[in-house]
Amino acid sequence: MVEPTGQTVDATPLLETNLYIPRWHHGFVSRPRLVERLNQGAGRKLTLVSAPAGFGKTTLLAEWLATTPAGERPAAWVSLDQSDNDPTLFWSYFITALQKVKPGVGESMLSLLYSHQPPPIETLLGTLINEITATSHDTSATLGRGFVVVLDDYHFIDAQPIHSAVTFLVDHLPPQMNLVIASRADPPLPLSRLRARGELTELRAPDLSFTPDEASAFLNQSMGLDLTAGDVEALETRTEGWVAGLQLAALSMQGREDVPGFIRAFAGDDRHIVDYLVEEVLQRQPERVRSFLLQTSILDRLSGPLCDAVTAREDGKEMLEALEQGNLFVVPLDDKRQWYRYHHLFQDFLRSRAVGPGTEVAQDLHRRAAKWFEERGMAAEAIEQARAAGDHETVARLLVANFEEFVNIGQYASISSWSASLPEEMVQKRPRLALIHAAGALASDDNLQAVRRLTSWAEDAINVIEDGGGFDASDDVDGTVVGFAGLDALKGELLAMKLVHSSRKLPPEE
Repeated sequence: MVEPTGQTVDATPLLETNLYIPRWHHGFVSRPRLVERLNQGAGRKLTLVSAPAGFGKTTLLAEWLATTPAGERPAAWVSLDQSDNDPTLFWSYFITALQKVKPGVGESMLSLLYSHQPPPIETLLGTLINEITATSHDTSATLGRGFVVVLDDYHFIDAQPIHSAVTFLVDHLPPQMNLVIASRADPPLPLSRLRARGELTELRAPDLSFTPDEASAFLNQSMGLDLTAGDVEALETRTEGWVAGLQLAALSMQGREDVPGFIRAFAGDDRHIVDYLVEEVLQRQPERVRSFLLQTSILDRLSGPLCDAVTAREDGKEMLEALEQGNLFVVPLDDKRQWYRYHHLFQDFLRSRAVGPGTEVAQDLHRRAAKWFEERGMAAEAIEQARAAGDHETVARLLVANFEEFVNIGQYASISSWSASLPEEMVQKRPRLALIHAAGALASDDNLQAVRRLTSWAEDAINVIEDGGGFDASDDVDGTVVGFAGLDALKGELLAMKLVHSSRKLPPEE
């Protein structure tokens, strides 16, 4: 049973458990490189530890405080939740946490908070700030030395009066105080101003992601597995160092015999991953955000205009910026924040929750994306989306129209893959498609017997065209009727293909 403190606010007890610093055990993976970053930032006003769920924010702060020599940096800790959006309750927790470091501090502010007509919060905070600052020259006093106040899980706070008051506190922070905020989303505080003034220390998801060595220590020591270096590397790559992802993978591996097989197949639709992301991430989002995430999960990379085209909305840029600020598993791909991608496991998860591939809804989303890419001259991306939509005509048209460009940049494997995705009856009737398929197969050292079959199809189709039988405009995927010059060009391509083919010393036909 949770024991309340002696204080109450409007009959709401303050829970002692919200004021305890979480225990850090030596069995956890130690992260000295990040602890040193926190030590260096302790002399600045604000330290922000901002990352999605499951990146080890709380555990890192617990290690930092646990490994700090006793008395060197006293710490007050508040674990926040949704109920703490009441300003009176929030600041009561804040002061009560401070009193665990220095008994009696903030009593005047507390008494004013409880009054029937409390003064403006800035006035109350001014009293507290002055009280703490007055001890700054007394190094024998607990608050005279450097100390830390940690606000954990700050993402639960959405009350603007609290954000405004915290901004006031940061702007006038006593010199010996370091405020630390851990959150799944960037708080609406003047971060840019603090950053420009050198008053902000930031640790984000890329910093918190496990390195290969940390992943190995976590999986093999903390989780008691016996994985090879290759297995660890594969999992670390797949999870992108996401701590919770590694832990959930480890839970799924326990008791399995075919561990390498599990690792190869590990994805965002693993039941532990799904349960975690549903409970901790997706259910916490408004419907419009959930809809955006699920619809855009078909994309391997995201931009505002592309998302607008796919979702038929006009808020793509704003949504991506909000997702990044909210640490919702989006990764920027450029410094200008024009292109993003989803974390690989998160994208797997979203796709497993979204409309199934091949359904009419999914095909429509892919068609919209293909159209957007084609209109901007991004042929390879357009073909990929058209293929996902099952739109063979668009794949064929774009493949023929951009074949020379693909050859010039050496995309033979892609040419072979794209042409192989087309129905055989389509390739058989269209000589240029057959030759393109053969070229891709030949250049990528594919089955030479397949090359012979494809060139034979092309020759047969050319003969049909010459004889004037069964040809219409759709047979030439450029959309133009094949004249004599076009036929001569096709014959030249066919002859060249045969010469290259024969130079490979194909075994005699049986």
